[in-house]
Amino acid sequence: MVPMLDLPPWESPFYAIATFLFGICVGSFLNVIIYRVPRGLSINKPKRSFCPPCKKEIPFSRNIPLLTWLIQKGKCAECKSPIPVRYLWIELLTGLLWLASWHYFSNPLVAVLFMLLGAIALVIIAVDIELMLIPRPFTITAAIIALAGGALTPERFQLFTWQEGLAYSAFGLAIGWAALWLVVLLGKALFGKRSFTFEKSTAWAVREPITEQEEISFIIDDEIIPWSDIFFRKSDKLIIDGLTHLNIDGKPRTASLLEIRDRYIIIDGEKIDIEELASLDGKTTSATIPREAMGMGDVDLLAVLGAIFGAPSLLVIVLFSCLFTILIALLGRLGFGKMIPFGPALIAGGVFWLLYGQTAWNCYISIFT
Repeated sequence: MVPMLDLPPWESPFYAIATFLFGICVGSFLNVIIYRVPRGLSINKPKRSFCPPCKKEIPFSRNIPLLTWLIQKGKCAECKSPIPVRYLWIELLTGLLWLASWHYFSNPLVAVLFMLLGAIALVIIAVDIELMLIPRPFTITAAIIALAGGALTPERFQLFTWQEGLAYSAFGLAIGWAALWLVVLLGKALFGKRSFTFEKSTAWAVREPITEQEEISFIIDDEIIPWSDIFFRKSDKLIIDGLTHLNIDGKPRTASLLEIRDRYIIIDGEKIDIEELASLDGKTTSATIPREAMGMGDVDLLAVLGAIFGAPSLLVIVLFSCLFTILIALLGRLGFGKMIPFGPALIAGGVFWLLYGQTAWNCYISIFT
């Protein structure tokens, strides 16, 4: 008979040290995901981490979480290129987040659930701040974990069976997605269009998806705009009316105006399916696109939060998220019209609900009762 391992109780400092150390190692892997996935790179090839400027693979001896960045003073050992401080922060925050989950939750299963969800949240925050997008593979993974967590820990919702927990979590996911999807629809109707005007002729292009998880994107002045953020309704159209150069399949063509729809383009009255095009790019001094209240990544993220905390949490989460966004805009003196990633604010709203949400909700209800 195999002897049973005599493990210490969950409250033992042994787990505090273990979760922090394992957390910073996970944080090192999260940095790989943050850099590679949004850029269409494989997280498996190459298997080792590499320096983006010099492409040299990093050996295990120089890939120790926290210590490597500090010892090398934030520079590559080969080419001396600076390593963003984000790498250090993600490793440290993942370790602290996992340590906080161990401390906050007495149930090991719930603690592990929030360790995993917290790691994905850090990835979403980093990518949304850097690139202003939330790749759908991140929210799909988080949704699956959240639904599984609802089934495995129904007691979090004061329920008793896994079927009740799963149904409660799935209902929260559906309400979260539908609520913010309606906001996106309303925002498109109210805010109309977004105009680009340049003093000099500026490059634009339609970029094909690099991976199966990506979608077509419109790039103008180095800003990447996903196709689903432009073409939400059948009537949506992208107008490039200041054309100075136009290339279709690499061949120049003379035109002053180009109309792009979801599945085709119109130029000089000619309709061409986008699927038939190998490339489409050029330069312009002005363009107009449908403007959205927020991206679909934010819709997916609120759905995930609904699955994690349940539908009743969504009102408090959205309210606090909006207040958090306004506060950041005021402190940063960003002004109106400045694009601010909403994903980090939604996650902050989720953290607020986790720590103080029930108290805030009870205070809100007491006003009416």
